[in-house]
Amino acid sequence: MHVLFETAAGFALFKVTKDKKLEKLDKLHESFADAEGANSVVKLKAFAKFKDTKDAMKSIEKLMKGKVSKGLNKFLTKNMVQKEIEDTLLVADNKLSKNIQEKLGITCKTGKQADELLRCIRFQMESLVEGIEGPQMKQMQLGLAHSVSRYKLAFTSDKVDTMIIQAVSLLEDLDKELNNYAMRLKEWYSWHFPELAKIVTDNVVYAQSVQLIGMRTNTKNLSEDELQAVVPEDISEEVRQAAEISMGTEITDDDESHLKTLAG
Repeated sequence: MHVLFETAAGFALFKVTKDKKLEKLDKLHESFADAEGANSVVKLKAFAKFKDTKDAMKSIEKLMKGKVSKGLNKFLTKNMVQKEIEDTLLVADNKLSKNIQEKLGITCKTGKQADELLRCIRFQMESLVEGIEGPQMKQMQLGLAHSVSRYKLAFTSDKVDTMIIQAVSLLEDLDKELNNYAMRLKEWYSWHFPELAKIVTDNVVYAQSVQLIGMRTNTKNLSEDELQAVVPEDISEEVRQAAEISMGTEITDDDESHLKTLAG
């Protein structure tokens, strides 16, 4: 069994030397805890380095579509087809595996085995692939990531409207969240002062009223100016009278604190 591993630096082909390790996927990571263990499970058979970022981008562009690039075709032909290796090739992408099988006649396999093994190889990539140092690999990954981002933006048909659409979507999401908070506040505070929701219908004014009043008995201690600074003048007296005859249940100081926090 062989494994096709794609990196920002190039394509790598590994030979699985211990197939039995793949039978227990939940313990496979233990064999890759160090470089020695990783090299006992897989061995690097071939590595084809990209010439430059442009070459890497061409290959990645094909891979994103599940297609076989010229570089990958040449790499697999040289290291598997011409050597008449009939092992199964583990590949990450299902669409890519089908294209490899159709074009090169190599039996490919995807799934949990491939995903877990590739994840483990990625963890020990520097020790498995010689000549690729940590800082060098990070620079290649960063450069390729920027190129891929530019490529996606360049070929987005609605890129002009993307930011506007996202901004509108964000505003809609925020509006929904605010409405949910307002509904929960009215639902909980109405256990204590149910009449207020009928008098004050605006969500913002209602939240400000809850912060100001807290326990409904506090309305006795509020001056007209304090109350009218939050609620309209024509209903301030109605709020005060409703608080005096309210049929709501009593709440604790902790309840009042939580309600004011939610209203804030």
